[in-house]
Amino acid sequence: MPQKLILFSLLLALLAVPLPSFGQDQKLAQQYFADGDYERALVLFKKLVETTQGNTYFMERYVDCLFQLKRYTEAEKVLIKELRKKTADPIFNISLGQVYDKLDNAAAAAQQFQLAINRMNPERFFIVRIGNTFTNLNQLDWAIKTYEKGAVMLNDKLVFSYYLADLFRRKGDGPKMINQYLNVVSGQADRMDNIQMIFQRYLLKEDYKELKKQIYERIQLEPDAIVYPELLIWLLLQEKDFSGAFRQVKALDRKLKENGTRLFQFANMAANENDFNTAIEAFDYIVEVKGVNSGFYLEAKIEGLRCRRNKLIEESNLSTTFVADLKSKYLSFINELGRNRNTATVLIDLAELEAYYLNDLNKAIELLTEVINFPSLNPRIQASAKLVLGDYQLMNGEIWEATLLYSQVDKAFQDDLLGQDARFRNARLSYYTGDFTWAQSQFDVLKASTSKFIANDALDLSVFILDNLGLDTTPEPLKNYAKAELLSFQNQTKEAFIVLDNILKTYPDHSLVDDIWYLKGNIFRKEKKFAEAITFYEKTIASDPESIRIDNALFALGELYESKVIDKEKARACYERIFIEFTDSLYAVEARKRYRLLRGDKLQ
Repeated sequence: MPQKLILFSLLLALLAVPLPSFGQDQKLAQQYFADGDYERALVLFKKLVETTQGNTYFMERYVDCLFQLKRYTEAEKVLIKELRKKTADPIFNISLGQVYDKLDNAAAAAQQFQLAINRMNPERFFIVRIGNTFTNLNQLDWAIKTYEKGAVMLNDKLVFSYYLADLFRRKGDGPKMINQYLNVVSGQADRMDNIQMIFQRYLLKEDYKELKKQIYERIQLEPDAIVYPELLIWLLLQEKDFSGAFRQVKALDRKLKENGTRLFQFANMAANENDFNTAIEAFDYIVEVKGVNSGFYLEAKIEGLRCRRNKLIEESNLSTTFVADLKSKYLSFINELGRNRNTATVLIDLAELEAYYLNDLNKAIELLTEVINFPSLNPRIQASAKLVLGDYQLMNGEIWEATLLYSQVDKAFQDDLLGQDARFRNARLSYYTGDFTWAQSQFDVLKASTSKFIANDALDLSVFILDNLGLDTTPEPLKNYAKAELLSFQNQTKEAFIVLDNILKTYPDHSLVDDIWYLKGNIFRKEKKFAEAITFYEKTIASDPESIRIDNALFALGELYESKVIDKEKARACYERIFIEFTDSLYAVEARKRYRLLRGDKLQ
């Protein structure tokens, strides 16, 4: 009983003493440190170190304060004392090494850094902590040594590959960085997307060669690993080498006995990048090798035809044999699947071939009339067919038939983009026939279209009419110009040029002069006579510094240099002029984007 009373009395005495608040000191010390008041933080952290006896965090903060105050000698004494303890954290060897580094004693610093590595426990968390400490001090070589020894300790050569790859990246050692990132994907295939993003962000074009070399080496060493061929395909696609990528895609499809999904996705990718030859080869491979049992057979046939059509549109000087072969393929497809709503889109494409490349407008009209009358045809496909048929009727001189078809679509799809498109075509038809007042009123409404293309074209024509009709008492020059545009639309190029030349002769000082040069450039471009098109675009730009056609001509010129004539520097110069000199231009945003792409910027 007396013993219990003594213990109780001691407890009361302790409670009566005003002990400092541990939690309050900790918060205050942290606040001082965060505010950069290292003198006050030092006092409190020293007190916390003495109170807790062995708390590594408080000791680290205490040493940090000494470093911030440049009291290196004092820090050295504190750390040496701490490291005399058998349980001392190897982190303090790094801190002491940092002290010697500040005191220009490189040998002593290296000794302490090596001691920290030697004293590591064979635990992943512990090794990463030591490695991160070196990394945060920018001691990259020592961080690398840490992870390399850690991998040996854990008997796992891949366990720290991600950390090592990042360190080699920081050091600018491309080959070793690539090697470690390849180690990452070999052990963790689910990180493929992440590694690809890193390669995109950090690899230069010259690094791709090294990456490709290492991938090929690994494919030879590990022929059964799938990640390397997949990464090689990705790399070849980055280089726009679709032909090379296709070889790998085919090989992987055969190896994995896939259903053609990879092939079909690749073919679409090649088509979207305008590599029509490779896309056609890929779609044909699905049709011919995978065969009718493939779930992609029909889609591959359709897309293969579409690629051939797009190749015909984009490339100049294709032989008549190519056109005849394409028509034969269309007919073969239609014979196989019949003439019905399921082949409607293919028949629409065939009609385009007849109209523009085989010069058989009547055949094109006949095909579209057949499509429109298919039972149970999708209303949107029917409307699209009517719009195209309206264009062909206009080309054939049947203005009333054209406006009737446009109006039918407008009425059926009033609040839809199809309706807006129909409305625009009707307004353009009125412009062609000289009814400028009504046409402009429609263009003014269509400037608010949700379609950027319709809105831009409507604005362009509205401004054009206003600019050229309001400055002259007679509408005749503008009527003749609109007539020339209609003749160009109807592919009557020779007649269009005659009308344009007559305007120049009769009204040599009219404001339409620059527009005439621009229209001639467009006509030559449509006929794929790019040298002549460039000449007239340049005349447009030089004709009048106040011309509303300068930005149009610059953009058209930039496109020709970029994709047809292939002079990237001239293309960049054209785009640059647009977003610098014509900031309000409809082309300004797109011109800046194309300029940056040509400059090599990586856009998000």
